[in-house]
Amino acid sequence: MHHMTLAEIARGLADKKFSSEELTRTLLARIAQLDPQINSFISLTEDLALAQAKAADARRANGESGALLGAPIAHKDLFCTQGIRTSCGSKMLDNFKAPYDATVVSKLAAAGTVTLGKTNMDEFAMGSANESSWYGAVKNPWNLEHVPGGSSGGSAAAVAARLLPAATATDTGGSIRQPAAFTNLTGLKPTYGRVSRWGMIAYASSLDQGGPLARTAEDCAILLQGMAGFDPNDSTSIDEPVPDYSASLNGSLQGLRIGVPKEYFSAGLDPRIAELIQASIKELEKLGAVIKEISLPNMQHAIPAYYVIAPAEASSNLSRFDGVRFGYRCENPKDLEDLYTRSRGEGFGSEVQRRIMVGAYALSAGYYDAYYLKAQKIRRLVKNDFMNAFNDVDVILGPTTPNPAWKLGAKNSDPVAAYLEDVYTITANLAGLPGLSMPAGFVDGLPVGVQLLAPYFQEGRLLNIAHQYQLNTDWHTRTPTGF
Repeated sequence: MHHMTLAEIARGLADKKFSSEELTRTLLARIAQLDPQINSFISLTEDLALAQAKAADARRANGESGALLGAPIAHKDLFCTQGIRTSCGSKMLDNFKAPYDATVVSKLAAAGTVTLGKTNMDEFAMGSANESSWYGAVKNPWNLEHVPGGSSGGSAAAVAARLLPAATATDTGGSIRQPAAFTNLTGLKPTYGRVSRWGMIAYASSLDQGGPLARTAEDCAILLQGMAGFDPNDSTSIDEPVPDYSASLNGSLQGLRIGVPKEYFSAGLDPRIAELIQASIKELEKLGAVIKEISLPNMQHAIPAYYVIAPAEASSNLSRFDGVRFGYRCENPKDLEDLYTRSRGEGFGSEVQRRIMVGAYALSAGYYDAYYLKAQKIRRLVKNDFMNAFNDVDVILGPTTPNPAWKLGAKNSDPVAAYLEDVYTITANLAGLPGLSMPAGFVDGLPVGVQLLAPYFQEGRLLNIAHQYQLNTDWHTRTPTGF
């Protein structure tokens, strides 16, 4: 049963081939057996999962149906879950049990999902490798010596290792799409505001967006259907009707205009990945798509702009973690300043401290105009590039990452080298656009992803393209050895 997709599970439950409780017990046993190799979970919620599975089986017995009713998933450990530890991968919140459910959690629970646990992540979602977690690094199931990507590496590794069919994740600068590329999954970052951020512990509020990680575009459509929608609790949530994502999967790609930015194929891109991207382009051409070269001239400025804006917002958001109200508190503080200083110094890891310091500096008097304001102006230029491009094309295609997954620890001494791995993904966050990564092949046995970007609220178009591509390729069906 562990090889089944969400769609296959839904059909199996509907046909009474197995129960949600049977499936849940099977996956919990598999997690207990295999997860010590990859460290993808921070917390397991066996009692909750079995109770939800029994409830889902009872609902089906009473005539209810639904693609997510009885489906096992896990939540990235920054979605608040009532009465369950919500740690953000940090010592700072190791003892924090959320008093409420995030909107994403409550919506999916209402749809009947079964929560198996909370997945490991880079501390406060800051990282591209899932090595900054206080609970230890997550390992890539395709090669245990390599990273799974970050910050949603726990969700990605768990799904790739067939510990569960799908999981929630978040994307601030590529943290759904990059792990998807590194672990041979499909990952979707929705339009900013499409999925509620209420109860999702913030890193950079104008960039963060929740979304699904799964093996197929069909499964991402099913999970996004349960996650998306307006939320009056979230001031950044957009009151826009949610379409039936599954209904649009089988649309024709005939005449689809795909833009390929010339800036994507620079010296920084591994030539073997470039070949796989060209092969995916040819496959889409066979399905009727029309390819057009385009330009995104301000892409070169995206990384420096992002690494001013995101740390600036992080320094503000993380100021609440002061050792006073909740979270980690140092022992025997001698005064209030000592309480603040030691609680934050001991509770936050080095990457989080680095970004807080950078952000506080960028926002400080005398530097705000030179750094933060300038970065916001660049952000607008990046958005304008996309708006101009979408006048001529329907979607934009390119690599998800410039390189395959690197070895654990390989970039720890050079944070900037890790930041540069986000070059293709962060522009979607700066502009608020939807983006999807799907499997496109392998380099040295490690997965490679191709990225698709679309205009606002065109998640259905991205899922349609990915689904049609996956009907004609088999990259997404490959399984890591040993799992």
